[in-house]
Amino acid sequence: MNRKLLTTEDHKRLSGHNEESFFTETVDAGRISPLAFFEAANAEYKDHRFYWQNADKTLTLVGIGHAAVLTSNSKDNHFSDISTSWKQLCESLIKEEKDMNPILFGGFTYDPQSKKDSVWNRFESAHFVVPSFQLSIKNGKTTISINLVTEKEDAVKEFDALRVERDKLIHIAQLNEFEVLSKPQVIAVEEIEKERYLKAVKDVTCKIKNGEADKVVIARSVKLNFQEPVQSACALHHISNEQQESYHFGLEKEGQLFFGASPERLIEIRDGKAYSACVAGSIKRGKTAEEDRELGKELLQDSKNREEHQYVVDMITNVFSNECTRVKVPKSPTLLKIRDIQHLLTPVEGVLNKETDIFGLVKALHPTPALGGVPTRLAMEIIREEEDMDRGYYAAPIGWTDAAGNGEFAVAIRSALLDGDTAHLFAGGGIVADSEPITEYEETWVKFRPVMRALGGSLNG
Repeated sequence: MNRKLLTTEDHKRLSGHNEESFFTETVDAGRISPLAFFEAANAEYKDHRFYWQNADKTLTLVGIGHAAVLTSNSKDNHFSDISTSWKQLCESLIKEEKDMNPILFGGFTYDPQSKKDSVWNRFESAHFVVPSFQLSIKNGKTTISINLVTEKEDAVKEFDALRVERDKLIHIAQLNEFEVLSKPQVIAVEEIEKERYLKAVKDVTCKIKNGEADKVVIARSVKLNFQEPVQSACALHHISNEQQESYHFGLEKEGQLFFGASPERLIEIRDGKAYSACVAGSIKRGKTAEEDRELGKELLQDSKNREEHQYVVDMITNVFSNECTRVKVPKSPTLLKIRDIQHLLTPVEGVLNKETDIFGLVKALHPTPALGGVPTRLAMEIIREEEDMDRGYYAAPIGWTDAAGNGEFAVAIRSALLDGDTAHLFAGGGIVADSEPITEYEETWVKFRPVMRALGGSLNG
């Protein structure tokens, strides 16, 4: 490692000016609990951490500290802004073959055009970080990387200091195994503008019947108040236990934690292949296996849900047809069963065109009809008019990419914004011509349940 740094510094001196350099180094770390590593940084790196675990549990990422922060407040170019900044940063990357590729993690706002004075004020249109310390558990192997972005001449000394800090974090995580914290104590649940939500569903249904759109997703929020501030690690631990089959994510920023357990993958790129999942249409789980099976059969045969699902399949298939070759799409959906709800699921895959990166696909796919509507532009205009809520990062892309172009983004549903002793939870549903306000309202409670339960709340069944 010293050899690389010294060689680079020699080059800078010979060229007569300093340039930004991006260094990384990876070591094997044995067995470390990812949440123990996350919590080991609570004292010195609170608000500078992230957490990610994919749905099949083959990859867990923990980021601590900020080697670099990439943001955009553009209303139109936030996807390309991050893509360009990341490519520029990766051009200065210096690594050995054995080192892991550095990770860029973060998320986008659902709709930059609807930014309001809200609980999301601390979040830009796009917020991404390269961690100083990057834990990765991939297929059972744990590694920890140091990332350093610097223009300083004495990069060797700076990197050595990071090595000392890395070893301290590993030591704390190994000796102080993560202590399971009890769920928070909820003292109040506040519904935010319930009547406005019911009116919005009614008004949107009328607009759809009048031919203004085919489908529009309307969301709402509830607020939880706690006895005392809730720790990030506590929220992440309990949401991970509540929703085993989902993507688990957490992103800290300025005293807040955006976290959740999403069942929906937006896009994954792995070794030049692209994968997405069409998830739309839902029904509750049964109390018995037989009832569950009957409900699943009902969902598969329900025309409203099948129509809602097909909108998503058509849209994602069209994007893949433009950005990929050898696209594969099953003819019929299957069931995605998670703890509280069943969804219709159709996977889509293809071989990525060389000129397209993950941010280009995220831009093309967001918002899917499952979280926006059909047609997209008209649905977004109706959402801005009727919903009167800043969704922030709820229902938006959150995830990671690496310096090799691999990565994965989930759709940030089943999520909440935690802020000390309060939390805002978000949920929505697709409105079509035969939607009923009370039925849609009750469905949002099913979608609130995973995060509500993780945070100690109760929905009385």
